[in-house]
Amino acid sequence: MLLAEDQRRVLDFARALAERKTHGVRGRDLLPFTQGFSKEDLEVMRRAVEEDCERVDLSEW
Repeated sequence: MLLAEDQRRVLDFARALAERKTHGVRGRDLLPFTQGFSKEDLEVMRRAVEEDCERVDLSEW
């Protein structure tokens, strides 16, 4: 159990994270960077992202 002061610090940190405005890049804005890749290479990358980035390994932590 956390002390009251530590609880306050965690709460402040969580609130700061919630207030952060993050922004990404639209996929279509990245298309010019794909010109050097073959369609086959892009397909390999797409599959790798789908297969490896959509899994969670709970034992990893």
